[in-house]
Order: sequence, then C-alpha cells, then structure tokens
Amino acid sequence: MSQDYWRLAATEVVALLRRREASARVITQSVLDRVAAVNPRINALVTTDVEAALASADAADAAAARGEWLGPLHGVPVTIKINIDVAGQATTDGAVALKDNIAQTDSPLVTHLRRAGAVIIGRSNAPAFSLRWFTDNELHGRTLNPFDAAVTPGGSSGGAAAAAATGMGAIHHGNDYGGSIRHPAWCCGVVGLRTTVGRVPAFKGSAPNRIISNQLMSVQGPLTRTVADARLALEVMAQGSTLDPNWVPAPIAFASDSVAGAPPRVAVFKRHAAYDADPTVVAAIEQAAEWLQAAGYDVIEAEPPHFEEGAELWRTLVYDDLRRAGLPAIELMGDTAVKRNLEFVYHGRPGLDRDAYLDALSRRLAIAREWSQFFDDYPVLLMPNSWSRQFAVDADTVSVAAMNQLIRAQSPLLGTAMMGLPGLAVPTGVVAGLPVGVQLVSHKFREDLLLRVGADIERAAQFSALPHLAPDATRS
Repeated sequence: MSQDYWRLAATEVVALLRRREASARVITQSVLDRVAAVNPRINALVTTDVEAALASADAADAAAARGEWLGPLHGVPVTIKINIDVAGQATTDGAVALKDNIAQTDSPLVTHLRRAGAVIIGRSNAPAFSLRWFTDNELHGRTLNPFDAAVTPGGSSGGAAAAAATGMGAIHHGNDYGGSIRHPAWCCGVVGLRTTVGRVPAFKGSAPNRIISNQLMSVQGPLTRTVADARLALEVMAQGSTLDPNWVPAPIAFASDSVAGAPPRVAVFKRHAAYDADPTVVAAIEQAAEWLQAAGYDVIEAEPPHFEEGAELWRTLVYDDLRRAGLPAIELMGDTAVKRNLEFVYHGRPGLDRDAYLDALSRRLAIAREWSQFFDDYPVLLMPNSWSRQFAVDADTVSVAAMNQLIRAQSPLLGTAMMGLPGLAVPTGVVAGLPVGVQLVSHKFREDLLLRVGADIERAAQFSALPHLAPDATRS
C-alpha cells in the first residue's frame, strides 16, 4: 500500500500518522516517488528538494516518537508557488533575471506551514510575474494541463493546480489577484480557495513594496483535491503576522451560522446578457443548484449588482496601477509571452489621470456596498469561474481581439477579486475530457459558508481528479 500514500488527502495523512499506521517519511517518499514519475511530463513543480523534504519528515517522525505533534499539518507534503519567499531558495517569479534571487527569510505563510508540521517538497510553476491565465515562462518552461496538454492548466497558480490534480502532494499554495487560484483549480479539476483580502498575511522580503491594486485585491490561499483539505490549510495559513498590517484576526467560523444550522440561501447566476456562456458552464451551475436544492438549500436565480461594471473596474484599477508601477520591471525582466500579453491588454487603452483613478477607487467602494447588501439576501452566490471552457494554450498571445475576448470570458473572476471577496472553485465532473465546476462567493471573511456549501456540492458530485486521469497523467 505504501506506493499509494500519495493518493491520500491531507486529512487522511494526519489521521494515519496519529494512529501510528504510517510514518511521515514513508508518506513523503511516496509523494516524492509520484513527483519523479509524473512531473517530468507535466512540469508542475520546477524544483523538488528531496533531502530537505525527507529531513522534515524525519523530524516529524522523531517528534511523534516523543509524543509531540508539531501541529495540524504534521507530516503533510505541501508545495509553495515560485512567487513568494522560502528562505535559502530563489524567488524567481518565473523570470530568468531572478533565477539567483535567493530569499533570506520565509514569507509568513511559509512560516505558518512549517510550524504546523508541513513537509515542503518543492516549488510550483507560474507565468512570469504571475500575470497570465496560462502557466509558462522562459526560465522554468511550460506546465501542461494533466487532462489535455492542448489547453491551459490555468494561471497563474497552474503548477499548483496540476500538482494537486496528479497527486504530487495534498496541499498546494497559490495566490489570486484576478482568478489565479480559482481559474487553475477549475481548469485542472481541483478545489481552489481564494481567501478574503486580509485573511492570510502576505509579505515578501525579497520584494516588500506592493502596488496599491495588489494590496486591495491579491490574496494567498490553498489548492487541494478536497474541500476538507482546503479548510485545514486555511486554518494554518490564516494565522497572523506583524509583517502584514492588513491582516485581520477574523474567526474561521461564525457561531451565527454553524454547520448544524439551517443551510444559507443561495443565489444562482448562470447567464448574463453581455456574455456568451459555454453550455458546459451553464450545465455545471444547473447541476450544482439541483444538488443544493436536494440537500435542503433555498436556491433562487438572482444576478449580483453591477456585474459587468465590476469586472471592467478590475481591469481599470489593476492595469492602470501596473502601468504606473510594474511595467518598467516587466519590460526589463519579463519574457516574450507576458510582454505580448500586456501589449494586447494596453492596446487602445489610454492611461487614467490622477482624478480618474481616484474616481475609480471611489466607485469600487460603491459597488462593494451593493454586493454586501446582496449577500444579506443571498449569503452565498453560485456562479461560473469562467464563461468559456479552458482556453487553448497561449490564447492570450494571438491578437488584441483574442485577448479582449479572453478577459471578457474571465469576468466571473475579476469583479469578485476587485472587491477583495472570497471565492471557492469546486469541481463537479468531466465533460468531453475536460473538468467542469462552479464558483461560490460570499461576504468578506465568510470562507466558512463557502466551505460548507462546497462540501455539499463535493459530496453530491463524488468527483476526484485522480481516477479520471490517464495512467501517465496527460493526454498528448
């Protein structure tokens, strides 16, 4: 059975270790063997530190032998995305110029994972500067979607999603500025939790100055194969740090909405007049709504306020802020693909002056207020992750028209990020060889509601990526 330990969820690993039915070393070795077997084909992890991983596992076993448990992730294999700091390792951001950018300290999330007993096995791939919904860069190469190499695994946390889907660890770190957790999770058929801004502390000692839109919208969170693992990871990741003054000591669960209480009302949003929804996207929403209704939820079709405007406002705030503070570095260190992507993004899009940008920030609060009122009536919103199916590889480097179409397809990811809201991507199955799934959104800091509803969808779907993948993990 040891060769199958890589199949286990984090909750199963913890239970197995607590019962002394396996060692952290054996479990870690099983995962490392899986990485060696699968990763050369899909390139989800750009580095694997076998020696350090086994040393961490041995330390976990030694602690257990003394009757000490390091924390809730004792002995659980995890990976870290290449765009945050792990002490002694390069924070490359997928850029050749940063291949020797060795971090001096851990980012807070990495510190919390270590203290909880997690075993860090490697680093997951991302596009250069994490600015694409595709995962490829000139330093580390391309990550393949394990279901179909012709389509994107998502981005920017595509390495994390592909690793989760193929059993290269139970918990994988990602971050989400405009869908970078939820999109790859959906593309690869795994669970992805975008946390509320302020929920998980963020700090990067190798690049400590974050632009304004990043401070308002970007978050850290987990990609996993189960909702229970996402909850477990959240409990660890959400611990505080004085390195991030935006961190909020919000509870993980709220007594007023306990799991034992009545299910929250769910709004279903499956179509919008401004967008062409792929039939598989609509069908996944309708199926999830039926499952929730059968589970006792009050499910009502409703459209959230200013949906299209909110998505466009993300584009305005992010790309104008990036124009001011990020483009010089990208022009200097970015690869061809990210430069082409941004060339198309900015085509025909003049920059805002100071007053126009401040007006956009003011409008952001007004839209967020109306969404807050919407959530008073419908505590959970069931909606797509994207209006399209998974994009063909490098679809963002084809033309201005293709880029604009792609951004429009991603509107379900953008307005929610613009307001700093939490979102949960939950897979529901496979159609025509590609994963399908849904997104859940709620009030700020109500990840507990998302996880509760997500668990009920997961229970009804009975889906896991692992059994649906070809034996060699990809179709060519």
